[in-house]
Amino acid sequence: MEGKTNSFEELTLPKTRLAISDMLHEGQRKHMVHGLMEVDVTTPRKQILDHKQMTGEMLSFTAFITNCLAKAVDENKIMHGYRKGRNRLVLFDEVDVNTQIEREVEGRKWVMPYIIRAANQKTFLEIHQEIRQAQKSEVVEGREFKQYDWYLMLPGFVRRVFWWVLRKSPELTKNIAGTVGVTSLGMFGDGNFWGIPITTQTLLLTVGGIAEKPGVKENRIDNREYLSLTMSFDHDIIDGAPAARFASRLKELIESSHGLN
Repeated sequence: MEGKTNSFEELTLPKTRLAISDMLHEGQRKHMVHGLMEVDVTTPRKQILDHKQMTGEMLSFTAFITNCLAKAVDENKIMHGYRKGRNRLVLFDEVDVNTQIEREVEGRKWVMPYIIRAANQKTFLEIHQEIRQAQKSEVVEGREFKQYDWYLMLPGFVRRVFWWVLRKSPELTKNIAGTVGVTSLGMFGDGNFWGIPITTQTLLLTVGGIAEKPGVKENRIDNREYLSLTMSFDHDIIDGAPAARFASRLKELIESSHGLN
């Protein structure tokens, strides 16, 4: 139509987005298997809400899931094992959980990676306080992203060499990306839905939606809240039986409100 002009807004993406895109490209190389499960979170959710009513403080659900995940991995360390060479496997003592935290950059909110180091050696409250502190801290491009500057200046083929080196070094992988990951798709929505992610890690837990539906508790049918979880693991390292045992233990920890009691 004559006289019509296009209207749009152009934004500058945080520098971390290119690194994340490269990470997703690398993750497509892995032979990942995804398991979908539902976990009854009625009791832990009630405890979190009760705590808010009594104190005014909203405890982090991500911290709760992270605490349970770190505990389950600590008991089944092959779940965060990494290959070293053709026939060696490195199992770390520390469970470094790579999660996503929404932070403000120049007046806009962006989801950014954050690693909770040695989460298996921390209490739920320590993890909760660390996440809240990270969410509140100011993001200064010049300081926060200095570590990415050298990476962003590299041409694509050199960045691929970097990922090849990273693939060969479990120690470097741990330092840069942690040993396991948690990502949340359901923090702003309700209902049953699962995510099927791409990851470079041996284990990634994707937190989906929460749906209310009838369930059996203490031989009685009642409305319960069920969390959709996707457990993604590298089948080159983890077989089905260990993965099933791990999933069962993780479910037990979450439903028993591990760390909240």
